[in-house]
Amino acid sequence: YWPPQCSIMDGETLEPIKIVSTRGQTVDGEYHPEPRVASIVASMVKPEWVVNVKETGQIMLVDYTDIKNLKTTTIESAKFLHDGGWDMSKRYFMVAANASNKVAAVDTKTGKLAGLIDTAKIPHPGRGANFMHPQFGPVWTTGHLGADVISVISTASDNPKHAKYKDKNWKVVQELKMPGAGNLFVKTHPKSTHLWADAPMNPEREIAESVYVYDLKDLGKTPTRLDVAKDSGLPESKAIRRATHPEFNEAGNEVWISLWGGKTDQSAIVIYDDKTLKLKKVITDPAIVTPTGKFNV
Repeated sequence: YWPPQCSIMDGETLEPIKIVSTRGQTVDGEYHPEPRVASIVASMVKPEWVVNVKETGQIMLVDYTDIKNLKTTTIESAKFLHDGGWDMSKRYFMVAANASNKVAAVDTKTGKLAGLIDTAKIPHPGRGANFMHPQFGPVWTTGHLGADVISVISTASDNPKHAKYKDKNWKVVQELKMPGAGNLFVKTHPKSTHLWADAPMNPEREIAESVYVYDLKDLGKTPTRLDVAKDSGLPESKAIRRATHPEFNEAGNEVWISLWGGKTDQSAIVIYDDKTLKLKKVITDPAIVTPTGKFNV
């Protein structure tokens, strides 16, 4: 987060080539001396980076074709920008503005803001989750730290088959009920019929220690609760053991969930079969201390 800048580095040596300051005006027109960079992603359609500047609410599209004569497009959205992910087409980047209770959709093809969507309180998508909704076509979803719902947002598509959903684009078309607030991550996979959601920041033990699995074929059904802390087989603890960051393996048939132990407790990674929702394996080791992100390489 510090200093307030982003650095362009040589990809092989990691030697800094150019430093770009993020100091400047917020979307409200006030100067901010030290705005943080919340997230950076590479565009899928142009030689550009998408840089989300937290406190200013500004999204920078940095063209890296000519580093010495750097061109940057600045897009106004809302405060405070955080993390986000791509829509299904990989054209639009969806980023949470969690202090404004909004999600910004950036069109990386045109270099403009495609939409600014009002959501429930404090959206926190991680990367979000894309799937084909039976009623609304291609959608992107985010959970919320401050609300007990998952927001389902209609996204634009160039596919003529999806033209009938155009009037719903960049709107919340459905809210899936969660047992409480405090969600950090939602996940699905092209080969899965499930949407997985955690709630590790919820103050209630039963909610924070579990994950919730929605049936994408019937989103009206109550989600299945999986008690990750109990399934881990670890000893009972006074501390809440928080289940977080469900992540699919590459094949899309397993979901790996991090379980944060208390300060003196063992943590774990708990693996479920996505089709049956049955426990497959628990990984524990003294070296595993509050694991979070898990990635396929």
